[in-house]
Amino acid sequence: TRFAVLAGPPHLVTAADRCAGFVEALRELGLPEPTVVHGPFDRDGGYRAATEIGDATCVFAVNDVMAVGALAAYRERGIRVPDDVSVAGFDDIVTLRDHVPALTTVRLPLKDMGARALELALGKDDDGTAGDDLPSVEHVAGEVVLRESVRKLT
Repeated sequence: TRFAVLAGPPHLVTAADRCAGFVEALRELGLPEPTVVHGPFDRDGGYRAATEIGDATCVFAVNDVMAVGALAAYRERGIRVPDDVSVAGFDDIVTLRDHVPALTTVRLPLKDMGARALELALGKDDDGTAGDDLPSVEHVAGEVVLRESVRKLT
């Protein structure tokens, strides 16, 4: 398997963190480093990046919109998803659930994240007590949603 990341703009924290997380996961599994292509965080950025990554067989786009651009590039070039290349995105955009092939993606618990953001904005710690005003970073677990755009390996 040859991996690639459609990484988005390197100066965007979201894009950089998602790319770094994917690269780190591959490293932990003893898998080869991916080809990383940076580009705009949009459909056209994903389209262009997909034409630059060569012969990757597994492509991770740091958002679903870039993944859709990659799917379009592959379709126009006669490359079959998932038979020739697997494609996954990130965000689980509701309207893209109807895309063909249905996009494998990572879903974040947005409702929980919003509730926690409100708690932090109101100055409350995890236990509901008043917290300090120091900036903080909190990590949340995403859920991989397997759909039709990724080939099953046996």
